[in-house]
Order: sequence, then C-alpha cells, then structure tokens
Amino acid sequence: MAIKPDYVKKTGKLLLERYPDAFTTDFDQNKESVSKLTNIESKGVRNRIAGYVTRKK
Repeated sequence: MAIKPDYVKKTGKLLLERYPDAFTTDFDQNKESVSKLTNIESKGVRNRIAGYVTRKK
C-alpha cells in the first residue's frame, strides 16, 4: 500500500467532516463531489483525495 501525502489525508478528513452526506462508497461519485467542493485542478490529486475518502467510507 502506498503512503498517502499529508495534504491528501488532511483534505480528505476536512471534506468528510464538513460534508459527510456528499460522499458515498462509489469512487466516481466521490470524484465529482471533490471537484464541486474544492478548487483542485489537478486530476491526479483529485483522484487521490476521492480514493482516500472512498476508502474511509
């Protein structure tokens, strides 16, 4: 298992605390939620955060 960068964990935890109903166990839906709720432009970072949130759910 890869080590997640600190910013991915911090952002993922913050999003789960603020918007718990916006995320599910579906990765594709979480990608859309991360795009809507943040201003992250990098596709790779968005996918890492969405994957982290999906795993936590």
